[in-house]
Amino acid sequence: MPSSKSAKASKHPQRKATLADLLTRTGIVLIAFALTLSAVTMWPVILEELGYNARQIALPLKNPEITPIDTDFGVVIPKLGANAKVMANVDPYNSREYQVALTKGVAHAKGTGTPGVHGNIFLFSHSSVNFYEASRYNSVFYLLTKLEAGDDIEVYYQGTKYVYTVIDKKTVLPTAVEYLKPLGAGRETLTLMTCWPPGTTYKRLLIIAERNQTD
Repeated sequence: MPSSKSAKASKHPQRKATLADLLTRTGIVLIAFALTLSAVTMWPVILEELGYNARQIALPLKNPEITPIDTDFGVVIPKLGANAKVMANVDPYNSREYQVALTKGVAHAKGTGTPGVHGNIFLFSHSSVNFYEASRYNSVFYLLTKLEAGDDIEVYYQGTKYVYTVIDKKTVLPTAVEYLKPLGAGRETLTLMTCWPPGTTYKRLLIIAERNQTD
C-alpha cells in the first residue's frame, strides 16, 4: 500500500498539467484579444486602403470628378477620393478647439494663408485610432502618404476653385512647427498635415504643394 507521501507526489504531475493548460488557454485568449483590438483600431485605415485600391482598379487612368462638399471653404483630393469641409481659423495649439473643429471637417490653422493670397495655407486632420474617433474626427487624410510629386489638390474658397500641385512629402517630429510659416516670399503654397503612422501621435506627415497658376 503506497504511503501518503507517495500518494501526494503522484498528484503533482496532474496539478502541473492543469496549471500549464490554464496558462496556455489564458495566453491564447490574450493573444486573440490583442489581435481583435488591433483589427478594430486599424479598421478605418483598412477600409480607406481597400477603397483606394478599388478606385485604382476601376479608374486606373483618370481620377473621377468630385463635387466639393463645400465651395465656401473645402478641400478635394481626387487621387484619394477625399472631400471635406474646411473649418477656418482654428488654433492648432488649442486641443479643445481643434478637436471640436475636426468633428466637422478639416481644420485650417489660424494665422496661416488663404487661397489666392501669397503665403502658406496649413490644413490638418486627426489620425483616428478607432471607430469612435474615426467618426468623430473625420479622418480624411489617412491616405496622404499615397500622394506623390505632381498630384493635384483642389481647394475651394469663396466659390472659386484653386489647384495646388504636390512638390514634396515629409515626415517630421510634432515639434516642427516651422512648416506653418510661409515657405518663401511671393509663393502661394498649401501644406496638409496628419499624424503618422495612422492612429499614433509619434510623428507628422506633411504634404507640401504649390499653386498651379494654370487653374
